[in-house]
Amino acid sequence: MEKEKKEAGMQKKNFKDGIRLSPLGMGAMRLPQTEEGFAKPIDEPRAQEIIDYCIQHGVNYFDTAYIYHGGQSETFLGKALKKYPRENYFVADKFNVQADPDYAAQFAEQLRRLQMERIDFYLLHGVTDRLISDYLDHGAPEYFFEQKRLGRIRYLGFSFHGSPDALRQLLKRYPWDFVQIQLNYYDWFHGTAREQYEILRKQGIPVMVMEPAHGGMLASLPAEGVNLLHSARPDSSCASWAFRFLRSLPGIVVILSGMSALEQAEDNLRTFSEAPSLSEEELALIRKVSDLLHSLYAVPCTGCRYCCADCPQKLDIPFLLSAYNEYKTGGEKALSSWRLARLGALPEEKRPSACIGCGQCTKHCPQGLAVPAFMKEMASFSQPTSPAPGRYAHTSPATPEA
Repeated sequence: MEKEKKEAGMQKKNFKDGIRLSPLGMGAMRLPQTEEGFAKPIDEPRAQEIIDYCIQHGVNYFDTAYIYHGGQSETFLGKALKKYPRENYFVADKFNVQADPDYAAQFAEQLRRLQMERIDFYLLHGVTDRLISDYLDHGAPEYFFEQKRLGRIRYLGFSFHGSPDALRQLLKRYPWDFVQIQLNYYDWFHGTAREQYEILRKQGIPVMVMEPAHGGMLASLPAEGVNLLHSARPDSSCASWAFRFLRSLPGIVVILSGMSALEQAEDNLRTFSEAPSLSEEELALIRKVSDLLHSLYAVPCTGCRYCCADCPQKLDIPFLLSAYNEYKTGGEKALSSWRLARLGALPEEKRPSACIGCGQCTKHCPQGLAVPAFMKEMASFSQPTSPAPGRYAHTSPATPEA
């Protein structure tokens, strides 16, 4: 009886071929770690607890990638899921041409890491306008379609971070089974997400959603935004509003959440057990929050950390950009405020002034952010003195929920 209640609470959605997927998927990009920092060890007991909780409450879609957690994500996910019958869950994984252009070698390594004979949903990872040729013109799609024919891949698609025109171009090239796009209410009102969504809907292509809370920005709103949403639903989290907005859109099969804490999984499951409804008044509130954020945030960094791996200076770019945003949202008086003081705790070689402007960060940024320009601007006004020991010690921002 309890199992029936749980299944009724989060109804599966039809994909194709009789496959039904949970509308909430777990992303394995922001798993809890034993310590903060890029590619630090995964806290396996805590991560296993989150996965177990998700499976017990009906989640059956788990998303990883070759580069997540410095390569640890696939290995951990395969081990964590091995305790469950293979037919009870679906795994999504991705080929990253920038990490290793040898698609056959990368795919073979992924199967070994996952300890699986097939990958259910396979994607070309983070396709942008600039990377279309790298992904499509050197044999990778043909190889993966052959793997699909052989049963090692069940469905083939791509995750996308480019322009609507580039999306149209990609859709003409191959018969994709699904497409994953960055979609959230901020990008809907202040980006190209709505146009991309409508392109996919017009062609009848199933939509998978990444960054539903814009890298955590919509889960951790400024006070004015929190007050707007709490005026209508005082007991609902800010993150739940982001998910409710997406659940009101037809054609979306799975919404990914990079859950890094059990509390996030619990909150998400509560949201997905509710009816997927959003009133006109609530939609108007979301639009107000989006407009507020647009006026506040200077750099729409999602904290994905793709920019960090190839930075020759080994800068913590998301951390530095968060300081930039804090400065920008604090007004002109922020120049001499505590908002920049935490940079004083960094060694000189880790400050914005250490950026050499090589552009490797922008090359790998899904948002195409001109990071060197922001670093140059910040270096011109961030000359903080070191604070008292421990007060502004350098710690990376809390891992966002989605």
